[in-house]
Amino acid sequence: MVRTQIQLTEEQADKLRTIAMENHESIASLIRSAIDQFISSKKPSRSSLYRQAISVVGKYKADKDDISIEHDRYLDEDY
Repeated sequence: MVRTQIQLTEEQADKLRTIAMENHESIASLIRSAIDQFISSKKPSRSSLYRQAISVVGKYKADKDDISIEHDRYLDEDY
């Protein structure tokens, strides 16, 4: 783990202490959980999605030259 120092308002600190005591959990654990929720709720930016999509262009090869045009037909034939 990485040690990090933050500053809270008195009200935030009081509420965190209360919640921590009620749940028999440390304040640090509550803050880590809150950060995990925040991070998982963030949607990737449009530019990040574009970079991710572009990173696979040309990465794979197919046996057929026209697969990008006829992919629906090939899938239909296989299923």
